[in-house]
Amino acid sequence: MIFSSFPLSPNLYLDPGSGSIVLQMIIAAILGAGVLIRSQWARIKRWFGGKPADEDEAEDGEGDGGR
Repeated sequence: MIFSSFPLSPNLYLDPGSGSIVLQMIIAAILGAGVLIRSQWARIKRWFGGKPADEDEAEDGEGDGGR
């Protein structure tokens, strides 16, 4: 009896600012994922079979006195 007084499908209202907040959240998530990927790029390369870090340093010329 009590439940019959409540509407089964409430009317939802989205004010004009809701769309911009959702858009900002999507953009922030994409940019946050980009920062995370960039900061962890060496680990990602190692995970997928990239060269080990010590081989990369030797190829950069750091091991031969910086010539």
